[in-house]
Amino acid sequence: MTEYTIEFVGTGETITCTDKETILSRCLEAGIAQEYSCRVGMCLACSAEIVEGEVTQPAARGLTDEEAENYALTCMARPQSDLKLDRGKYPPSIEGDLEADGADEGAVADD
Repeated sequence: MTEYTIEFVGTGETITCTDKETILSRCLEAGIAQEYSCRVGMCLACSAEIVEGEVTQPAARGLTDEEAENYALTCMARPQSDLKLDRGKYPPSIEGDLEADGADEGAVADD
């Protein structure tokens, strides 16, 4: 079992996590307020952008293969190296949906 250091960008929070533990489970044990909901890799509430490092997350069904290269679902992700994560960052597919909703509202307001 290998232990890695995980640094959360902009918060000053750091945890250690083995390659057998999920990042979310270690956050909760350490008292870090990491968002989550379903805990099965679907809802994306626990999403974090991978700034540096690698994770394995084969059960992260809520992410496309491409998104899984740049984002971690902390409820499923297990570190494979030391990490820097930016919590609360969502994949472009989700961000795009949010922006599209706002753009549609703007278009209606202009009519």
